[in-house]
Amino acid sequence: MAAHRKPRQRSVGGNTARTAATIALAGAATATGFDGTGHAEPNLTPAQVKAKVDKLYQEAEVATEKYNGAKEKADAAEERLKTLRDEAARKTDKLNSARDALGSMAAAQYREGGLDPSLQLALSSDPDHYLDSAEFVDRAGTRQAASVASVREQLREIEQLRGAAHIELASLKSRQAELKRHKKTITAKLDAARRLLSQLPPEDRATDTQHASRGSNTGATRDTLTPTTGNAPAPNSRASAAVSYAYSKLGSPYVWGATGPDAFDCSGLTQAAYRSAGISLPRTTYAQIDAGRRVSRSELQPGDLVFFYSAISHVGIYIGNGQMIHAPNPTAPVRIAPIDEMPFAGATRVV
Repeated sequence: MAAHRKPRQRSVGGNTARTAATIALAGAATATGFDGTGHAEPNLTPAQVKAKVDKLYQEAEVATEKYNGAKEKADAAEERLKTLRDEAARKTDKLNSARDALGSMAAAQYREGGLDPSLQLALSSDPDHYLDSAEFVDRAGTRQAASVASVREQLREIEQLRGAAHIELASLKSRQAELKRHKKTITAKLDAARRLLSQLPPEDRATDTQHASRGSNTGATRDTLTPTTGNAPAPNSRASAAVSYAYSKLGSPYVWGATGPDAFDCSGLTQAAYRSAGISLPRTTYAQIDAGRRVSRSELQPGDLVFFYSAISHVGIYIGNGQMIHAPNPTAPVRIAPIDEMPFAGATRVV
């Protein structure tokens, strides 16, 4: 037994531990290289840097859309919580008035030599327990029983509202924690992309930034471009208004989570464009794609929303002639780009 036991102890303390340490170090090195948070990677060509930067921006955009969705739900939960609290406050005021009325009645009866059991509710520290008493039900008068029943119902309504508010508060806290996680991911991806770009010499960095913008008109601004869609006019006035809005925002900076009027992320731009036309779109790309009627690429008309990547993480607004206006990423402002620069995932006609 001893001969069997000791070699195993030496193995665990020696070779196995060294192997585990080696694996851990290798894993750490791999993770560092993947997320871009370690030292500069040597011997990367500008094309390799571009590929890594584009991947980081695309991953950041996925996280941005998750952030946008979580924020939308957090805002809704916060609004529901406010509504519930306001309603509970109103019902509490109403309840206090009803109990004050019962108290006045109780005082009058007391002065006359007795306190009816139904009015003891106003003075009870535990009205629910008191109201559940069979003896109370038997002794209460019809009029006073109706008043007490109303108070009892109000008490229950308030407790239900408080319970619903507690649930909404828990939901809100969960959404806020989710927001922090997505924000951390976005920030890490964008920081990694900036570090990679900083490794390039200035001339290559400028070229790579142009590629990373995903736009053919890298120098285009709202002053140098006018709304033109060739032989494909917008199908209606609302689509036309959305396209015109997008043109008016050419040159605006990309800021993740932004919905205008001076900065945008991709879904924030399309949402703002249709909001200007009187149409409310969901906040995220993966919700916007279901906000209208799906159309094929061959059916595209100006005003259609065009979506990219399998995760539906990027969106632009089609303007005709195979081009769109979109908010690319932090390296480039809102601009015109061909729709074939990214993996096409689908299109939706909102109106």
